[in-house]
Amino acid sequence: MRIISGKYRGRLLHPPKGFKARPTTDKAKESLFNILANHFDFDTIEVLDLFAGTGSISYEFASRGCPGIHLVEINSRHLVFIEKTIKELEFNQIKSFKTNVLTFLKTCKHKYDIVFADPPYNLKWIDSIPELVFNSAILKNKGWMILEHPRDKNYSQLTGFKEERKYGGVHFSIFENFTHPKTTS
Repeated sequence: MRIISGKYRGRLLHPPKGFKARPTTDKAKESLFNILANHFDFDTIEVLDLFAGTGSISYEFASRGCPGIHLVEINSRHLVFIEKTIKELEFNQIKSFKTNVLTFLKTCKHKYDIVFADPPYNLKWIDSIPELVFNSAILKNKGWMILEHPRDKNYSQLTGFKEERKYGGVHFSIFENFTHPKTTS
C-alpha cells in the first residue's frame, strides 16, 4: 500500500500480516483523487472516512494537505495500525473514532465536504449507506458521498446519485448533496 500524491508521495505503508482490511487499489485511488482534485480544494475541505480499514484514504487526503479528517474504524487491530501510522507521519489533522459506523452516523453533528465509505463488500446493509449518510445531515451542501462497492451493485436510482466510476473490480458511486437554504417570504 502506498500514498499516491502530496507530501508523502510514494511512501509505502505495510499493514501487519493477517490484516483483514481490503485497501483500495492504487490505480483506483489515483483515479478517484484525480476526479476529486478537479472539484475540491484539498487545502480547505473536511473529510469523513467510514470503515477506514488501513486508513489509506485518510492518509491520501492528509498527504494532499486536507486540514480536517475524521475516520471511523471499529476493529481494534486496524485502529492500532492507523494510529501508529498517524503518529509516524505526523498527520495531526486526522482524528480517529473507534466505533460502529451506524452509531457514529446517529450521533455525529459535524459537517463534511466529502464522506468516503469503503465497507466490507459482504456487509448486509451496504445498500443503505448512501441513505444513512444523507439522513444524518453530515454532508455539506454540494458535498460528495463516495461509496466503494462491488461490481454487482447499482445505485443509479438513489437520490443524489451523480455518477459511477469503475476501475477493474473497484467501483465508486458518487452522490452529491444539494440542500437549498430556506427562504423567507
